[in-house]
Amino acid sequence: MIVATAGHIDHGKTLLVKALTGIDADRLPEEKQRGMTIDLGFAYHTLTDGTVLGFVDVPGHERFIGNMLAGVTGIDYALLVVAADDGPMPQTREHLAILNLLGVSRGIVALTKIDRVEATRVADVSAAITNLLAPTTLADAPIFPVSAITGDGVEALAAHFSAVAGEASDRSTRGNFRLAIDRAFTVAGAGLVVTGTVFTGRIEAGTHMFLADSGESARVRGIHANNQESGQGVTGQRCAVNLAGIDKEIVRRGDWLVSSPDLRPVRKMDTQLRVLDTEVRPLRHWTPVHVHLGAADVTGRVAVLGADQIAPGAIARAQLVLDQPIGAVARDRFIIRDQSAQRTLGGGHVVDIFPPARGRARPERLAMLDALDTDDDAAALTDALNVASTGLDLRRFAIARNLTGDELEAVVGPSAAIVIGPAQSRLAFSQAAWQSLREDTLAALDRFHAQHTDRLGPSVAQLRRSLGRHVAEEAFAGLVDALTADGTIASDGMLLHRPSQKPVLAPEDQKLWIEISPLLSETPHQPPVVHDLAREVGVSPEKIARTLRRAAALGLVIQASKNRFFESAALASLATVFEDVARDETDGVGPGAFRDRAGMGRNLAIEVLEFFDRAGLSQREGNVRRLVRPAREVFPTADG
Repeated sequence: MIVATAGHIDHGKTLLVKALTGIDADRLPEEKQRGMTIDLGFAYHTLTDGTVLGFVDVPGHERFIGNMLAGVTGIDYALLVVAADDGPMPQTREHLAILNLLGVSRGIVALTKIDRVEATRVADVSAAITNLLAPTTLADAPIFPVSAITGDGVEALAAHFSAVAGEASDRSTRGNFRLAIDRAFTVAGAGLVVTGTVFTGRIEAGTHMFLADSGESARVRGIHANNQESGQGVTGQRCAVNLAGIDKEIVRRGDWLVSSPDLRPVRKMDTQLRVLDTEVRPLRHWTPVHVHLGAADVTGRVAVLGADQIAPGAIARAQLVLDQPIGAVARDRFIIRDQSAQRTLGGGHVVDIFPPARGRARPERLAMLDALDTDDDAAALTDALNVASTGLDLRRFAIARNLTGDELEAVVGPSAAIVIGPAQSRLAFSQAAWQSLREDTLAALDRFHAQHTDRLGPSVAQLRRSLGRHVAEEAFAGLVDALTADGTIASDGMLLHRPSQKPVLAPEDQKLWIEISPLLSETPHQPPVVHDLAREVGVSPEKIARTLRRAAALGLVIQASKNRFFESAALASLATVFEDVARDETDGVGPGAFRDRAGMGRNLAIEVLEFFDRAGLSQREGNVRRLVRPAREVFPTADG
């Protein structure tokens, strides 16, 4: 169980920890000289049942509040220390406010230095502490009068810790491993060691971990969990991790040691923020602040969402816009302090780490934040799907909520979501959202047919853009595949249309097409260019090209180059020829091989091959081309 001290400077935190553990947590020479804790100190004590108590001794001076914040995140238990002669002091109140904002609900109060005061003073200060705790998460915490000098009350305090240590029970090890680094140092013969509190997951010796800031990988050589050598470390423990393959220079307090390379730092995060009721004025939009999360301390600004300010004591949605990226996931708790780092303004928890590039306070975005703001991953997914009309990015959902692959599937599986796209960019839709997108797509296609009776249909990209709202390409491609598979719509490989759609050319174009069509059919694999057709028919090249383009829109021909149009069946046949050559030519299809098999001139062969590249049938690699997709996929009329 990890216990963090809190309280005003010179109220006896370090001395009390020494009385409980026999260890002086002040480790720096300057701390010894000045008689005050400056940085985090650590002491461990093993109980008779083998349970290890880990004490994090934090500074009490207001100038070192940042170090204090690095020590109290992720703890199991708080030990609030108040001196009987002074009573509650400014840092007592600020530390208590921080514990409250961080949601620390388990703890006790040590009323120290009772050897210096009368019994009536002890009673009066105890009453003051009780009143101070009443509106916080530590309301009703027991108060233990003690003296680290005489030893009075220390045994009772130690007995209490022994009694509650078992209540810390093993925490869930779900989620990817995350350790908030608060120290990094080298040990002779071992190398780099980083220490911190494990927020989530499990680490084992011999595995590879990543530094979140740099993405650098390191091998875990050894682990000390709660000051004992161990083969693993789990959620809630303080761990010292010996790393190989990484330099100390790139490690800093505030970084994270993580098991997933996807857990990279972010500069923006949407949050639920509470402003302390002790503030005398509202927290205004774009206020500069210090943000403390895990062991990190970075500057940034508060963007109030949907309002201009947050009143003292109020809770609201806000986006933290940071000057430097930090590691964070949903439900992480944070503290904000004023620009000069003189006082605590408030705190809260992270809701999402992937805010939109624009429209951060739009109603639909605020509705999404409401949906995501829960500890229950399954409920968050269900509610988010209900407001995500254009689909929910499952990869981002998993990263933001720190879900492993198996944990994500366990949430998605029972949700009845429609999942579209490849593994790294899957989108999920609710049944209602998917049906709505389907209906909107068919309505847009019907509008196109009504407005363009002389065209077969729009391209996939053209139809997607006509929806009037953003839909990811992968999601729309999945929808089109579903609609073509069940016969609701049809495709000629380039254009989408209703199966019943029968476009017709305008009378003038139809008359000219009757003259052009036989000329294209005479030599389907080598159709005349526009100028030759114009000379044969006796009209201008411009008029021939215009009619052919309209015929192409109907799917009657396909424009392969600026001046040449093929019948659809002819290009499908040539695509099959290319596919056959590709099977034979394992080193790639050269222009000569295709020319010979197709029975055409070199220049025309190159025109056709370049068109195949653009159509997605082939891909050029130097002087040869390779088959990318089957001919039947690109040209549905091609023989397989």
